[in-house]
Amino acid sequence: MDDEPLSDWAERRDAKIGRLRAVPVVPGNAPRGAHVNPDAPRVIERWNGYSWEPYGFAVNLDEAKHLLHPEAAGDPEPPKRSAPKILGSGNGRHRKPQTPR
Repeated sequence: MDDEPLSDWAERRDAKIGRLRAVPVVPGNAPRGAHVNPDAPRVIERWNGYSWEPYGFAVNLDEAKHLLHPEAAGDPEPPKRSAPKILGSGNGRHRKPQTPR
């Protein structure tokens, strides 16, 4: 069996400490997806290495996104996309290469 050394496992676990997540405050047993109720308040939770603990509060999904990803809040416009590639001559989307004559 290829067991991972305990020090490697502890290093990976410690790297996740401090990670934040936003959980909607809605009735029910389990957290739901963010897209289901974007206007619902959110509890910001922080991973302490063993469990999720309360860390903060957000009024809605937009505010939660700004708290979780502050570096993206300063970039209001989406990244520019490159121009689409122009197709060569031929028929159909799945053209076969022409055979030499």
